[in-house]
Amino acid sequence: QVQFVESGGGLVQPGGSLRLSCTASGSIFSIYSMGWYRQAPGKQRELVAIVTSGSITNYADSVKGRFTISRDNAKNTIYLQMNSVKPEDTGVYYCNKVPGLPSDYWGQGTQVTVSS
Repeated sequence: QVQFVESGGGLVQPGGSLRLSCTASGSIFSIYSMGWYRQAPGKQRELVAIVTSGSITNYADSVKGRFTISRDNAKNTIYLQMNSVKPEDTGVYYCNKVPGLPSDYWGQGTQVTVSS
């Protein structure tokens, strides 16, 4: 059974940086496209960054140029480097396959709060 454990969130000031990590169980991690999803307060979860099995990346317009997604298949881990963060980046960040798995296969997420 696939499981995801996210970490690295916290409170950060506008303009600051954070690095999120997500470790996945399962031996076939390397063949999946993986993504970081964000759920802001009162909003639906949205996909903000994708990395394919070949490490091709794509980003939502709202984070393009500020966030960088990467993966380390040897460690079954993906990362999200968040730079120049804004208050609207606040939310719970999850990692999962793209497209996302059913609800039973989502982790707890990691809270990111951008505030002065």
